[in-house]
Amino acid sequence: MILAVNIGNTNIRFAVFAQDDQVATWTINTKPYRTEDECFAKFHNMSESFGIRKEDITDIVIGSVVPPLTMNVKRALKKIHKFNPMVVDRNTKSPVIHTSNQMGTDLYCNAVAAQCQAYPGKKIVVDFGTALTFLQLNEDGKVGGVVIAPGINSAMNSLVGETAQLPEIDLTKPEFVLGNDTVSCMQSGMVFGFLSMVEGMIDRINAEVGEECFVISTGGLGGVYKPLTDKIDIDDRLHTIKGLKYLYELNRATFKK
Repeated sequence: MILAVNIGNTNIRFAVFAQDDQVATWTINTKPYRTEDECFAKFHNMSESFGIRKEDITDIVIGSVVPPLTMNVKRALKKIHKFNPMVVDRNTKSPVIHTSNQMGTDLYCNAVAAQCQAYPGKKIVVDFGTALTFLQLNEDGKVGGVVIAPGINSAMNSLVGETAQLPEIDLTKPEFVLGNDTVSCMQSGMVFGFLSMVEGMIDRINAEVGEECFVISTGGLGGVYKPLTDKIDIDDRLHTIKGLKYLYELNRATFKK
């Protein structure tokens, strides 16, 4: 079984795959950043809580956008499983073509997963993560470009944290666009407001590339917004971590544990 570990700014997601099937997945908070010893103690029996024995994990791949944690997580997992995990980044070999020396591993994994799963035509991956990102990918695997905007939870935390009277709210669709109380007003702004941005950005990207792209959404909030629009074709919350799995499989033959 392959253990894929995606270290993001908000969460660390773990997913265990048996061949093409995802067997188990779980997340922990990224912050506070942990030392190698803290990671070891935290991870030691974690998989068994989800029905996966440590002995069943034969391969590990790690992707990270949090450099202070990458090596601590890698060394802790090596100590637990007795072999060296593969750490991938934008320079790891894949069918994806890009020219950026700044592309984050998460964006690269989104491109790899979209290309390896053979979604049709030109593609857009909308990632509802700590940042809200849009990645456009051509049929040949070439990255056309990326858009980065404030993430929805980041915007929400800023709105609530910087105001004296606005409460925390659930991100659920309000009955009307025009609210009549504080909660429904905020829900309209956060749900319909961001949805309008997502739809508008998809339209702008489609116009720029001259084609209606196939749109994949992912990230923690993709499932909130997908049912509200016909511009997103599929939501896959494990899309990014599937990209890690594909990168491992593409490079396993040359990797020495």
